[in-house]
Amino acid sequence: MGRTFENRKNAIAKRGARDNKAFTKAGRQLTMAVRAAGADPSANPALRRAIQNARAVNMPKDKIQNAIDKASGAQQGEEYQAVLYEGYGPHGIAFLVETATDNPTRTVANIRSYFKKAGGALGNNGSVAFMFDHFGTFTLAPAGLDRDSLELELIDHGLERLEEGETDEGETAWVVYCPREGFGAMQSALESRQITVISSAFKWVPRTLGNVNETQSEELGALFDRLEEDDDVQDVFCNLEIAD
Repeated sequence: MGRTFENRKNAIAKRGARDNKAFTKAGRQLTMAVRAAGADPSANPALRRAIQNARAVNMPKDKIQNAIDKASGAQQGEEYQAVLYEGYGPHGIAFLVETATDNPTRTVANIRSYFKKAGGALGNNGSVAFMFDHFGTFTLAPAGLDRDSLELELIDHGLERLEEGETDEGETAWVVYCPREGFGAMQSALESRQITVISSAFKWVPRTLGNVNETQSEELGALFDRLEEDDDVQDVFCNLEIAD
């Protein structure tokens, strides 16, 4: 009985930590979107995207509105900037780390230390990004949609591919990929068709994969964990492939 209670308590604590991290990430996206183009979602596509993503992680409505209100206040609140870090983890695996930070000096010191502890190294701008393609992605609820028809309609708006995926809750979804520079056009195409977008993002997809065994992947997993636990880190991408 005691062990069952303890396991449940630990599970709740881990879920709470994940929610806090997701809310922090969503809050910074909201702040940067408002600071860049205002607090009116109808006139700010980036804010519409940020609101979608906040809802996708079940961020409460009052927290979403509070973040928007705080960011739109005259010179109040934190000023975040997006910074991309590039580096190599152990076994030559390439990493891209997207951050939203109000203190780049602190952030780069932390990121460098994570790579160093893992036996890797933080690189210069351009040292890794050339190994990846940068896509815009939209996760869609498939209900009521015909996949073949949707593909035909979206090709003219920059569709690269349409794949089956899943939501954070494990439900089936479709993921639309488009070029990074075509994100706005695809967003408008989906909105004009009143297609439900669960979430959207920019993703770095590796052109080639680095192959490692299971033991080596555990070392890389430890680096992933350190990076993703940092509040300044928004997303982590790498070219890892685990061998059978």
